[in-house]
Order: sequence, then structure tokens, then C-alpha cells
Amino acid sequence: MKFILLGLFIGVLLYSGYSSMAKVRSIGDFFLAGRALGPWLSAFAYGTTYFSAVVFIGYAGKVGWSFGLSSLWIVVGNALLGSFLAWLVLARRTRLMTERLGAMTLPEFLEARYHRRAMKICGALLIFIFLVPYSASVYMGLSYLFNRVFGLPYLYAALIMCLFTALYLVMGGYRAVAVTDVIQGAVMLGGAGILLYYVLAAPQVGGLAEGIGKLAQLDPGLVSAAGPGNRWPALASLVLLTSLGPWGMPQMVQKFYAIRDEAAIRPAMWVSTVFALIITFSAYFTGSLTRLFFDKLPVDPATGKATPDLLMPMLIERALPEPAAAVILLLVLSASMSTLSSLVLVSSSAVAIDLVQDLWPGAKKRGVLIMRLLCAAFIALSL
Repeated sequence: MKFILLGLFIGVLLYSGYSSMAKVRSIGDFFLAGRALGPWLSAFAYGTTYFSAVVFIGYAGKVGWSFGLSSLWIVVGNALLGSFLAWLVLARRTRLMTERLGAMTLPEFLEARYHRRAMKICGALLIFIFLVPYSASVYMGLSYLFNRVFGLPYLYAALIMCLFTALYLVMGGYRAVAVTDVIQGAVMLGGAGILLYYVLAAPQVGGLAEGIGKLAQLDPGLVSAAGPGNRWPALASLVLLTSLGPWGMPQMVQKFYAIRDEAAIRPAMWVSTVFALIITFSAYFTGSLTRLFFDKLPVDPATGKATPDLLMPMLIERALPEPAAAVILLLVLSASMSTLSSLVLVSSSAVAIDLVQDLWPGAKKRGVLIMRLLCAAFIALSL
């Protein structure tokens, strides 16, 4: 069952990349889909890029284990600050200004807005260098899950993910990413509901009220507003980091560049907010229940060290039947592939558009080819 679902998912990705390839005639088509995306495509592109395997595998387990139900403040922050307010404040202004200035990338915008060429070069270098470890962390979380669900060696799982990311992205660019984001978003929403159902129904939890009661018996701090030890400063920093951080992430801001017009912004804002609320609640609420399944942090057999990164994969393995676990695998895979493709696009554009074309004007004739080559190079660096 899980191999069939995985095969179907990969087939959809590759078909999307192939069918979008004929529509890519310029670097603007490859990077921004011609600035012609409607509200649903834009909203799902934003939401699926926002939440990746890092949230479901890393943050949900680690934060839920440490803070209990108080981690749900992150849900509120991500929905209201990271999604609703970001669209309200940034979307219209960013769309209008970047079109007026003729900017396709964040470094191009900085140069055009402040008339400083050094800002473009510095911005491009920062984006390319520092998004490599971000991308690598997504591959790491995804590979942990593949290792638990499929029994694949960690390295093989990472290699497979890199290969399929490269294939569908290099073919279709952002248009292929946006089309598959709607499908991936639907998978994420369905998977979120399945995850909550089976975890709450597990004997270790026994339903919503009983699960909260069991957490309170373990440690009353796990059901308090500030978590064990009244850790408001640490909790507030996590809310701000995960909610306001995306405002400055180039792969998030790029979604506003590509939206079709002002009329599409308001419906996209509401769709992305509801999407964020559902996805983050399922992740962090499930993560807060991990203490009912484990007495201590699981040990990574590869390193021999205890790690919170294995909490969610092992919880899924224990609490969900195989078909449901396969859907959750697709949930995490969907979140990861969308985030990865956006990271790769933005990072490769930082070199192809902001550096190569700046230093070698003749490169504009080969802009799409250079972007495709740099996408493949960035994926290799992340691996």
C-alpha cells in the first residue's frame, strides 16, 4: 500500500514537471510562472512552503516534548502572524513595488529600491549560502521518516528525494511547483486529520479529555499555559521565530511576486490562514502527546545518541496502521517537496539572476538553462 501511494505521488510530480516544461520560455516563466498565479495556487504555494518536514519531524516532536500543550501558542502565532498578517501587510505592497521596479528576486528588489548594487550581491550570496543548510535539514527530517516507515537506509532515502526534487523542478520551474502545491496541500490537510484521529484513538491517549488528563498526571506543567517551569521567554521566542521569521525568508516573499493581481490577494490570505491553522495544530498538538508514548527520548541507532527527531516517526509507526502511516508519509513528503523546491528556486535564482547575469550580461540568452543547472547544483550541495 505505501509503495503504491508513493509511486502515485512521484508520478504526479513528474507529470507536473513535464507538462509545465513547454510553458517555460523565459527566466520569468521559470522563476515566477509569468506572475500569473491565482489565489488558490498562491495560497497553497505559501502554506506548503511554510510548513515542511522540519515542522512535523523536528519541531513538533522536540517542542511538544519540552513544552506540552503550551506549544499550541505557536499554532496561534503561525496562523495569525506568519500567515494572516504577512499577507495583509506584505502581499499587495510587494506585488506592486516589485512589478514597478522590474524586480524578480529579493536581491534585485534591494538594489532597485535602495540604489545599492552591493546590496544585491551581498543579498544573493547570503541567500545561496545560508539556504543550503536549511534545505539540508528538510532532507534530514524526511530521511528519518523514510528510514522508519520503509526501512530504507538514511543515505538512500536522501538520495531518492534529491533525485525526484531535481527532476520535476528542473523540468517545470515554479509553474510545476505551484500546480503540485495544490495537490500536496490537499494531501497535507487529509493527512493532518488522519494523524489526529489515530493518535487520539490510541490506547496511550484514549481520547482528547483523557489524554490531557494523563499529561497533567505526568507533569501539571505539560498542560499549563507556559509549559513546565513557566518558560514564557523561551516559548515567546519560538512563537516569534516561527511566525515573524518567514516575513524575511526569500522563498516565502517570492510567493507575493508571482500572484496574478490585487483581487487575488484577499482570498489567498484567508485560505493560507486556515491552512496554517489546521496544519500547525495537527503537528504541535500531536507532538505534545509524545510523552504518553515514550518514557524517554528515543536513541538514533546510527549515532547512539538520544534525539527528539525520532519521536514523531516512531509515534507514527506505533499508533497508525500501515495505510494511514503511508498517508502521513505523503503528508510529510508533500510539505518537504514544496519547501525544498521553493528553496532551490530562490537559491539558484540568487546566483543565476543576481550574480551571473550581473557579471555576464550575455548570460540572459541562456537564463533558463543556467537556472536549471544551478537548481541541480544546489540540490547536490544540500545532499
